[in-house]
Amino acid sequence: MIRDVQKTIGLLIDKANLTVISSVDEMGFPVSKAMLAPRKREGIKVFYLTTNTSSQKVQNFKVNPKATLYFVDKRFYRGVSLMGYVEILEDHDAKAMIWQDGDTMYYPLGVDDPDYCVIKFTAFQGRYYRQFHSDDFDVPDVE
Repeated sequence: MIRDVQKTIGLLIDKANLTVISSVDEMGFPVSKAMLAPRKREGIKVFYLTTNTSSQKVQNFKVNPKATLYFVDKRFYRGVSLMGYVEILEDHDAKAMIWQDGDTMYYPLGVDDPDYCVIKFTAFQGRYYRQFHSDDFDVPDVE
């Protein structure tokens, strides 16, 4: 049992050296992709990640918003899997909110590059893995 879900999982996410997002393809199979770490998070409930609008995962999410985010701390062999739903945000404000210097390397037209969008992931349930043991938990609302 996890004593303080928000703190324990939040610290793992902050120390994670690998983030994986999974979508469901048109044949109903899971498709996983390593991602850059989320640019912003609200507790352990809402996460904002950058990606290409033209990517297969975005196309998958537009058809089926079910997703998982998995964070791995390889150093201590710990991880957390979060289940939730994705929204694809393409408006200027959402894109500007997580834009960083250097992003023109990926999106040469800047914040309003049509191939730049934001994945907003909202979790409702999770599973924490550590020391060959796992604990399921409900994701608390953002305070």
